This record gives sequence, C-alpha cells and structure tokens, in this order.
Amino acid sequence: MRAIQILPDILVSQIAAGEVVERPASALKELIENSLDAGATRIDVRLEQGGARLLSVQDDGAGITAAELPLALARHATSKIGALEDLERVASLGFRGEALASMASVARVSLASRSRGASHASQIEAEGAAPGVVRPAALAAGTTVTVADLFFNTPARRKFLKSEATEYAHCAEVVRRMALSRPDVAFTLAHNGRIQLRYPAQALDQRIGAVLGEEFVAAAVAVDERAGALSLQGMAALPAYSKSGRDAQYVFVNGRFVRDKVVAHALREAYRDILHHDRHPAYALFFNLPPEGVDVNVHPAKTEVRFRDSRGVHQFLFHAIERALSGSAAESRAAVHQAPVQNSQPAFAMPPAASERSDGWRGTGVQSGMQLGAREALAFYETLAREPATAPAADEAGHDYPLGFALGQLHGVYVLAQNARGLVLVDMHAAHERVVYEKLKCALDAKNVPTQALLIPVTVTADERDVAAIGDHHEALAGIGFDIHPLAVNAVAVRAVPALLKDADPLALTRDLLREIRDYGVSRLVTERRNELLGTLACHGAVRANRRLSIPEMNALLREMEATERAGQCNHGRPTWFQVSLAELDKWFRRGE
Repeated sequence: MRAIQILPDILVSQIAAGEVVERPASALKELIENSLDAGATRIDVRLEQGGARLLSVQDDGAGITAAELPLALARHATSKIGALEDLERVASLGFRGEALASMASVARVSLASRSRGASHASQIEAEGAAPGVVRPAALAAGTTVTVADLFFNTPARRKFLKSEATEYAHCAEVVRRMALSRPDVAFTLAHNGRIQLRYPAQALDQRIGAVLGEEFVAAAVAVDERAGALSLQGMAALPAYSKSGRDAQYVFVNGRFVRDKVVAHALREAYRDILHHDRHPAYALFFNLPPEGVDVNVHPAKTEVRFRDSRGVHQFLFHAIERALSGSAAESRAAVHQAPVQNSQPAFAMPPAASERSDGWRGTGVQSGMQLGAREALAFYETLAREPATAPAADEAGHDYPLGFALGQLHGVYVLAQNARGLVLVDMHAAHERVVYEKLKCALDAKNVPTQALLIPVTVTADERDVAAIGDHHEALAGIGFDIHPLAVNAVAVRAVPALLKDADPLALTRDLLREIRDYGVSRLVTERRNELLGTLACHGAVRANRRLSIPEMNALLREMEATERAGQCNHGRPTWFQVSLAELDKWFRRGE
C-alpha cells in the first residue's frame, strides 16, 4: 500500500475534468455558458468530427483582459463569485471556475479575447494544463475558445467516446437547449464546415417554434403563471402531441437547463389525468425564482438543483400546468389553430379544452342522465320545427355553444355537429369517458358517490384471496360507490354500483375492479392509484361504440363536454373532438376558384 501523498496538479485537474468534461457536448455547454455570462448577443459554434477533433466557440461578449488570460485557465479562478454569500444566490450560469482548467488538462486549448476598450486582442494556449505565454492575436471583439484533440493525453477516456454522429447529436442538443434559454441571442452551429443550425435573435414563441417545430407550437397552450416571487412561462403541448420518449421536455430554472426530480414529478402529475402512462408530455418551460431559493451547487455539471422549498415549488408548477391544460389557457387563444391543407387531405384543428360557460350553466350526466341534459337541446329542435322562420341560425347557436348542435351520427362512433366555425367531429365514447371520469372524481372528492342498487344482484366468481380482500375492505369500496359482499369462498355478490355506471356491464365492471384490487390492494387504489381506478370505471360507464344515439342525446353530450374541464382529451390523452372550419371545407371542394 502506498504512503499518503499530495497528488500532482496535473492529476488533480484530470480527476476534476472527469466530472466536468464527460464528452465534447459537456465542454461545449460550459463554453456557451461562459459566453452568455459575458453578455454575448451572438455565439458561433464550430465542430469537427463531432467535437472530438475540434470544438470552437466564438462570441461577441465583454471579453477578457490580457492580464486575466492566465487566470482564466487556472483552477477555481472566477469572476462570478467571491464569497459564500455569493454562492448562496448564484445568478450566473457558471461560477465554479473549473471548466477551462479541466479542458486544458485533457485537451489542447486556445483562448483568444479582446475586452471592450482594448486596443488589440490577446491569446494564450495550454496543453495538458501547462499554460503558455500571452501574446497578441487578431480578433475584432469578444472571446474565442478552441478545444482541440479532446482526451489526447488520456486515451482510456477517449475510447469511451461514441461515434462522430452520436457526439455531434449531443452537441447539437446542447446548442438547442442554450438557444431556448436565450432567444435574444443569435446562435449558429457548423459541423465539418457546414452550417447545421442557425437561430437569429427572436421572440420566445418564435425560438420555441424554431427549436421544437411549428407542429409543437400548434398543439401547445401558452403558460404564464405568477405567484409572489415565482413565475412560469413557456408552452406545454396538449396530450395529443405526446411522445414515446422525453426528448421534447425542456425545463429551465433561472435560465439554466435542469433535470430535477421535483420538477419532473410535478409536471408528470399535471398530465396524469389526460395522458396515457406509456406516453410522455412535451413542453418548453421557464421557471424563475429568487436565486437564494435554489441551490445550483449540487453537481459540477450544474444540471441538478435543490430547491429550498421543494414542496412549494412542486405545488406551484403542478397547479400552473394543470390550469393551462384544463381549459382556461387553451380558450384564451384568439382562434383555434388551423393546420394547413396539404395534398388535398383534410387538415383538422385541435380543440381547446372545454371550460364552464360564462352564464354558469352546467349539464348533468350523459348516458345515465341524458334525458335531463337533453331537455334544452330538445327544446331547441322543437323550436325549429314549430317556428322555422324565427328559429336561431346554427351559426348563431354556435356562438352560445362552442360545440354547436348535432347533425347526426357516423357509423355509431362519431357525432357530427355544426357550430359557428364549421363542422365538429366528436368521438362519443372518448368524450363521454372524460365526462364520466370528471364526475366520478368530483363525487369522490366530495365523499358523496351516489350508488345505484341493482334490481337483481350479480354473482361474480373470484379467487379466494380476492374474496377475502373484499370482506376486509367493504367500507372502502362503499366509499367509491360499490356494495360488494362475499357470497362464498370463491364468489362475491354485487348489489350496487356507482350511479354514474348504472348502465355499465356489472359483471365486466366487477371483474376489472377485482383485478385492480389484486394488483394493488384497496388502500392503494383509493389513494395513490385513485385516478387510474377512476379511469377504468369511467371507461365502463361511457357510452359504447355502435350505440345509436338520438339527436337530443347527442346534444346532451355536447353540452356536457362544454361544461367539463379537459374535455378536449380522453383519459388516455387522445383527442375527443376536432374542428373543421368552413374555409377548409371550401378548399376541399375548391369553392371560389
């Protein structure tokens, strides 16, 4: 065993570099952060061989004086903090003073800079943490940092680099993140001599569209929430734009891209009611709070943070996104986004989520109480039949009722309706499923789930363990509207179900409930998995496909959707209705040509 000794400076720097410089992309991130901290308005990135051969960042920022160039390559040398108090309220992106020194220990680094007001630029080079002398250079303004032959002196590290295409992809993602964080700054990225990305200085919504695509913008709602010193801006996509992975999730805390468990959990919970568990939401969100409210000195890579009031942050983010998705933000848009017509194929407008009407009208149950909700719609049609000359035009009715009035049913699956903008197509099962789900959730929150006794109790065969669980949790099941009793060691009797599900198949409903109980237990079902349980129940209670609905029943469904939050998506994140404008219909039929 070796004696305790002080490690050489070069080895210390290389150890530290392992935390800061994992690959070209991590070096690029540090350099761009330095440029932004220097007040750059333009940043040009140049890569060769994915950044492993060469990585260059040029900016027009404040620059570094000739006297400070050697210090810029020294470990723990920084202009951004000077005391513990500064560390507790870091407002800059960089602050540790490790990045350039770490790069210089594992690559050939050239640093050229011209500070504002200086008569000429200066340059310093370093290879393996051995800085050279400062000498004059040609540079109009700002700073240029070139990192060549990354890991040239640590071959074990270099062999862990991936292919050129992979390393470039990581670098391009860093540029996209940085470009999102600062839309007021122009960015370009060149790889092997060819421009790959170019972002001019622009407004935030334009930058989001440039990075995430116009399809994302068209399917997203604006987010703008404030609560005291906390604020959240950006865009969150509706569930129909969900992804199979997390590649379209961007969260910035005080301008810094982060991956934080508290933030991720809050956003996932906000989408929980409207997104299938196998899908992932897409968003570009910018969260700001006082610097002293977040600790960014958690990891050298600075992508992890720690909130001093994590619970308060979680609640703020959760409610902000939930409100944006529930309808208030979606309906604040001046008009529904219209997708372009291409190749003569129909292009549909995604619906905003429904919200309560301004006159306070709210409907009743759809399938289980359709005859009540249909009264108003039936009166409307009676008026048409009795007084055709004075009946309100469908366009006029559409102003009062965003989803308009039913025209008919297509293949027992879709409701066709007419509103002021044109044609509305509704997936009746998906829409009714959302309505039933929200009603069940409200009833459960109020601890008042109405039950419907079955005229003839249903007997369901079950596993002995399931029967025992039913007997032990009779009161908990009664709280969600079920009256189920053990009948034998392998059978239960269903005597009552939630009133909203009275038209569901009690046998299939009970079997699904028993399956959920078997997998998770009653206590978990009514607490942490409550929403999943309600989603299962709502699916049983929703009007089934191929059921013929009368015109009054269809209108009752439309009115219920208008009175239900998040009615634009079913419980699995699929859209429940689409709008086709009259203008698009005219295009399809080439009217006016």
